[in-house]
Amino acid sequence: MGMTAKNRILSVIATGFFVVLCALVVFPVFAGLLASFRPGSELIRRGLSLNLDFSTMSLDNYIYLFSGNADSRKYFMWYKNSLVLTILTVVLTLAICYFVAYGISMYKFKLQNVILFLVIATMMVPFEILMLPLYQEMMDLNLMNTTAGVILPGLCGASTIFFFRQYMIGLPKDLLDAGRIDGCTEYGICVKIILPITKPAFASMAILSTMGSWNNLLWPMMVYRDADKFTLPIGLNTLLTPYGNNYDVLIAGSMFGIIPILVVFLCFQRYFIDGMVTGAVKG
Repeated sequence: MGMTAKNRILSVIATGFFVVLCALVVFPVFAGLLASFRPGSELIRRGLSLNLDFSTMSLDNYIYLFSGNADSRKYFMWYKNSLVLTILTVVLTLAICYFVAYGISMYKFKLQNVILFLVIATMMVPFEILMLPLYQEMMDLNLMNTTAGVILPGLCGASTIFFFRQYMIGLPKDLLDAGRIDGCTEYGICVKIILPITKPAFASMAILSTMGSWNNLLWPMMVYRDADKFTLPIGLNTLLTPYGNNYDVLIAGSMFGIIPILVVFLCFQRYFIDGMVTGAVKG
């Protein structure tokens, strides 16, 4: 059997593997989308399925979601809270991590490698280990039940810093020298020269940070106590009770909750692949 035949077989196997993998990822989303148009009785009878029986589908769940009743008002209050929290988290995280990564990657100083090692080491510590110390710290700082208490622990994300750093170390240091010769301050070099070049890295991290913040359930649930401050994941979780659930409305609410992440991805997708590949291979 020649190499060409072997390559074809390997290609078919690899393609089949990725098709199955994509199907496993897409199935829950597509099944959830179909379920959001079905009544609760149909969901109980069939569960999540890909059955395209349009006779059982309607917009009733979404109409109920937008009807302005008590559940609808709570839902959009949680939606707004999630939007505010996500925007603040993403903007602050990207800004702080960018400047930290810039300092680590573009300058030489004592303990540089030690600081980088500590940053990488924190990536190996599961959040569950840090959860109780962080909770106690927020208690001591009187930040429980506040947005600051939710945002602060994750502002300096090690993975985001490391990604920016990997992207920047591949940039020529001559850019800094050229900026200094032209009279740029160090801050000007950072913001006016290096920052525009790192747009793909920003786009990649913006998408990942948005997903992480928007879908975050555990930490906000520990910090927030008032129902009017709940985010969408917490709010939807509180609607699950042992006494009966409107699964049809819950699924419709979950599907509508995907929209912000989808919008962010569509806005930054042109930079996303380039940013992920370049950040992974540089350095």
